[in-house]
Amino acid sequence: MHQSSARSRLAEALRHPAALWSIPALIYLFVRQVGLYVLQLVVEYQNKIHGSANTAVGELKSWDGEWFLGIAAGGYNDVPARLADAAGRRTAETPLAFFPGYPALIRWVDGLPGVSLEGAAFAVSLISGLFCAYGLFVLGRSVRGGSTRTGLILVTLFSASPMAVVLSMTYSEATFCAFAAWALVGVVKKRWVLAGVCCSAAGLVRPTAGALIAAVGLAALVAVIADRRDWRAWVGGLVAPLGLVGYLGWVAVRTGDLDGWFGVQQRGWGSKFDGGAATLKFAFEHLGNPRSELETGTVWLLILAVVLVFYAFQRRLEWPLVVYGIGVLIMDIGSNGLMNSKARLLLPAFTLLIPLALVLARRRMSTVLTVLAGATLFSAWFGAYSLAVWQYAI
Repeated sequence: MHQSSARSRLAEALRHPAALWSIPALIYLFVRQVGLYVLQLVVEYQNKIHGSANTAVGELKSWDGEWFLGIAAGGYNDVPARLADAAGRRTAETPLAFFPGYPALIRWVDGLPGVSLEGAAFAVSLISGLFCAYGLFVLGRSVRGGSTRTGLILVTLFSASPMAVVLSMTYSEATFCAFAAWALVGVVKKRWVLAGVCCSAAGLVRPTAGALIAAVGLAALVAVIADRRDWRAWVGGLVAPLGLVGYLGWVAVRTGDLDGWFGVQQRGWGSKFDGGAATLKFAFEHLGNPRSELETGTVWLLILAVVLVFYAFQRRLEWPLVVYGIGVLIMDIGSNGLMNSKARLLLPAFTLLIPLALVLARRRMSTVLTVLAGATLFSAWFGAYSLAVWQYAI
């Protein structure tokens, strides 16, 4: 009787709004902490084998992270000279490949008393991740057939995505995903001003905002066609592209080339849209002759993402969420840039996880916990391998 009463009180306490709204943050922090713990173990193991002195913190601010830190410290005109593009070259235009939103937030936080630049960068990533977790929680509750359980599972699946380690790095993914999640919450809930403002902010963070603009813009257009007096839909649709268009326009003026940002990407990182030809070649090469866990894993993750698109249609996921997921996938697969980055570039396609969350929400708790635990451990290993073992950029 005493145990039954205790369980009843615990269940009642968990239903309290304060407890409910703390759970997404706790889930996100726990899953990411598991990933960081495994990263620390792998770094220490690699140090023993190779006699190196790497640190987990050093790995978390490597590659693009150094560019973002350099831009945050000195702006686009005073990035450390040691940083170069994929070919080892450096011009005055090279830093323009990196969008300004995340470095700007770092700089603002760095201005607080007692805060270092690196500490500010990690703080921005952490806070962004938490905002994203709450956005996904609300999204999981708001979609067709959604529930509180769906929202919590969605947060876990996102936090345990294969390349979720970048959410804990000095990378811009966490910040972009936070804006994207709340923009899509605005779409689903028809809060068009929220959708437009968050979409515009996302456009200052990553070029992936192109997929978000398509989803928000089309949804707002449908709303306007249904009711031309809906001024909020007009505002949301018109505001949505301003961030991305504004930055691309600024780069065009600075470089004197209408195609400025795309030119910087192509010259520095060999990145341009080729319709997926390079990705298809990469996939066949590594499926036929696997050479590394990361490259083979990347191919299978791309295949899984394509399968999830069809599953999203089957589960009748809201069409703007499908449009966004497809847009992210097309931008990833359709680019001939660094193939090793493609698993990371899938991270913003979190809407493709919603059908999985909806299915898991209807399963027994033991099944849910087993699946989520497996995803968390795989994510921790894959992220640690990508940073501490894999020798090239991600």
